[in-house]
Amino acid sequence: MNLESRKIRLVMELRSAGITDARVVAALETTPREEFVPETFRDRAYDNVALPIGHEQTISQPLVVARMTQALEPQWNARILEVGTGSGYHATVLARIFRRVYTIERHRRLLKAAEARLTALGITNVTTRAGDGTLGWPEAAPFQRIVVTAAAIDIPPVLTGQLAPGGIMVLPMGHAADQQRLMRVRRTDEGLETEDLGPIRFVPLVEGFPEP
Repeated sequence: MNLESRKIRLVMELRSAGITDARVVAALETTPREEFVPETFRDRAYDNVALPIGHEQTISQPLVVARMTQALEPQWNARILEVGTGSGYHATVLARIFRRVYTIERHRRLLKAAEARLTALGITNVTTRAGDGTLGWPEAAPFQRIVVTAAAIDIPPVLTGQLAPGGIMVLPMGHAADQQRLMRVRRTDEGLETEDLGPIRFVPLVEGFPEP
């Protein structure tokens, strides 16, 4: 089965798994995932699995990217902060749905490779930074949407402080990998409202300065 056939199969899997937002489906369908994985795994680019990208990090499985993106309730005119650029795959998906994407990665080598992919694909509405994602991006705040691609123990107060009124943050939460939950946090006039969107599995959210 060639990559195009695998992509068609993946799109069908996403739809059958409850991804109903046409913008999300289209964004994943038009993003060449094979450009974001090591050459060794290129033939598995459209399998619905996470794949290693180095530095003990992975590119998330497409269904997880789709679930998190759909949970953000996409709006084109919204500014979104992504914590954890990784390969740049999710940032590219977000760039096809949101007007302006800000993304932070603590692994400089991963970020450099992601930046090269974004440039090669002609993505111009993504701004990148090497840094501690737990600190957010205060100079660019507030954000209408925030997505965190690593598991936090609790809702990060610094990030919710950078969330605009009415904004939404989607993040995995939990100690053990097999006990993590995908949470949607909404900032209202009364405070923060949380919603459990089901089980999920991510690497831990790590504080600290970027690694060399």
